Amino acid sequence: MSGLNIKNVKKSYGAVDIIHGVDVDIANGEFVILVGPSGCGKSTLLRMIAGLEEISSGQISIDGRVVNDLQPKDRNIAMVFQNYALYPQMTVAQNMGFALELAGVKRPEIDKKVSEAAAILGLQPLLERKPAQLSGGQRQRVAMGRAIVRDPKVFLFDEPLSNLDAKLRVKMRAEIKALHQRLKTTIVYVTHDQIEALTMADKIVVLQGGRVEQIGSPLELYDRPRNIFVAGFLGSPAMNFLEGTLQHAASPALTLSGGSRAVLSRAPSASAGRPVTLGIRPEDISLGGEDGVAATVKVVEPTGSETHVAVDVEGKELTWVVRDSVELVPDQRVKLSFATSKVHFFDQQTQQRLES
Repeated sequence: MSGLNIKNVKKSYGAVDIIHGVDVDIANGEFVILVGPSGCGKSTLLRMIAGLEEISSGQISIDGRVVNDLQPKDRNIAMVFQNYALYPQMTVAQNMGFALELAGVKRPEIDKKVSEAAAILGLQPLLERKPAQLSGGQRQRVAMGRAIVRDPKVFLFDEPLSNLDAKLRVKMRAEIKALHQRLKTTIVYVTHDQIEALTMADKIVVLQGGRVEQIGSPLELYDRPRNIFVAGFLGSPAMNFLEGTLQHAASPALTLSGGSRAVLSRAPSASAGRPVTLGIRPEDISLGGEDGVAATVKVVEPTGSETHVAVDVEGKELTWVVRDSVELVPDQRVKLSFATSKVHFFDQQTQQRLES
């Protein structure tokens, strides 16, 4: 299989295991994002792909060639770092062409490749400027241009947008996605920002504690998370969780620890009397009738197009996203209903998804 293949890769520092046998297959031209909380091993895995970290065991291959023992310069990859790593004394054009110059490429070819990359990234008016004269977004484009001129098999991005302000991050997300669609080169991108992962990736690899929790498309992971960790990590605001016992009467319901009862339209098969964790996304909660779950409004946060409401349900804080025009005030008592076609069920002990 061509592309980038990671087979049972492990990384240890002495007796401390950091990466625990990761397997990931990435097809040619795929945009794959490694996501997870700080310390989950995503940057370490990226650096092992790049050759900047030694692999303790396992195998990494690019286009069918094992690269475990190859130097970074021989792997046909290009890396874009968080801090841009530009040479301050060089112009934009010199920064973009420097790696080609070191590789012995002739000047006319360097100028041609730099000009083509500058046109793709809108950098033509800035080619004679130095990094100190550029904005953060412009510096990021230069770092991307330096990678593009090398025409690599794989682009590696290590949290490239974390130093940018929120508005510029949104703009750069769109630019990187458009760049991928134009170049059709394989991209492996590391971020802790799950919004970046959901909006940019063809495939997401969710990592926790050096292990892969789930691999799939953004919609697959959002709609069918394998476990509570993935369910709670992907989505903003995060998924809500309620613990209770499933009851099967005339219709299924979840009885919470304090006695409240959430009426459901479905439940996992053969689950009567089973302790479960119910997951419900904030946008799938609405005002309910008499059968709704009792809640108390704690905080109301208007955001413009929608309102985020923190509510208390039996001492558990839930986030409710309100898109309709509803007047809510702190300490107000309300009844909430869940879009039960959208609820998720997890085993309380294993935290794994239960099918229904």
